[in-house]
Amino acid sequence: MNMTIEARLKKIEALEQIRVLKANYCELCDAGYSADALTTLFTEDGVWDGGEMGLFAGREALHKFFTHMPNVMSFAIHHVTNSAVEVNDDATHARGRWYLMQTATLKESNEAVWLAAQYDDELVCVDDAWRFRRVKLMSRFYTTHEAGWAKLPHLLEIT
Repeated sequence: MNMTIEARLKKIEALEQIRVLKANYCELCDAGYSADALTTLFTEDGVWDGGEMGLFAGREALHKFFTHMPNVMSFAIHHVTNSAVEVNDDATHARGRWYLMQTATLKESNEAVWLAAQYDDELVCVDDAWRFRRVKLMSRFYTTHEAGWAKLPHLLEIT
């Protein structure tokens, strides 16, 4: 099916809006996890799914999660790379994938940690604005800075 130039342009604009949305999400996390601002990036029924880190569904649960995060991490920098965003033809739904290398400091122990993970997000356009329907974070490793990651078992070696 041939798409019109207008439809193609709408998809390209959606790609850029989604990339900015993800950048805003990371920036808000790194600036202290503003729960009020972060929850507005999600749909009303939005989900943050961190696997073993927990699943939080709906804006109230998301707000509680992001409110609590500064008690867990006193410092965090989300290094997000390798974006791959797929937008449907009518630019109403999308899927985004990113790799995450996060440096952070645990608040309680003041210990430096590394987190490597992959985001696999579902997004929708609501009232001409892109929102996360689901942010899924799949951890590849989590370790202290001092311990490093070299001695951790590779995920493919775990049975």
